[in-house]
Amino acid sequence: MALSKIQPASMDLTANYAFTGTNSVVGIDYAEKKLSTLTASSSGTLSFTSNIDSTYNIYKFRFINIHPSAYEELGFQGSTDSGSNYNTQITSSFFQASHTEGGSTGLSYLTNYDQANGTNFQRLNYSTYTDNDSNLCGELFIFDPSSTTFVKHFIATTQEHFNNGSSNSYISGYFNTTSAIDAVQFKMESGNIDSGTIEMYGIN
Repeated sequence: MALSKIQPASMDLTANYAFTGTNSVVGIDYAEKKLSTLTASSSGTLSFTSNIDSTYNIYKFRFINIHPSAYEELGFQGSTDSGSNYNTQITSSFFQASHTEGGSTGLSYLTNYDQANGTNFQRLNYSTYTDNDSNLCGELFIFDPSSTTFVKHFIATTQEHFNNGSSNSYISGYFNTTSAIDAVQFKMESGNIDSGTIEMYGIN
């Protein structure tokens, strides 16, 4: 198909135009659907125990204004038995960039925040302060959790108000299992999630 171009100088941009025909983009098949929303209210855990199946290739979790009761980290774990246990082996890495209001900066690989076939909850941020205006936001992607052939990779990026400044954390890794991951739970290292929302989306 020939490409037709219109020079801006040949158009009266103060006039009204009507375009007819069919426009399409070939080769892009992307759909994102919100599946569920959990809202914290002094909650010990937030657990997604349904709608994680083979319907979608990617599952995204969005964290919005997570506020803790204690100066701690938000973490997550996956389950292979519909949420009866959250102890899947994880191998992961974690690094962080920071910039305080006073001008101090940092870039760190945090070895004590990653895991080597560990079964702990994977940390998603450095530490969120309990100041009234402190919060955590970000996203976590889990790829093909229903696969019974491959391990399940994940990547996450979080942003928080930390030490009167900005802390941006980058986390990646995989659940070291060929069993399907069918539930995901979030909780603070200690204390509760005072407030905030976690949304789950399916992506194909």
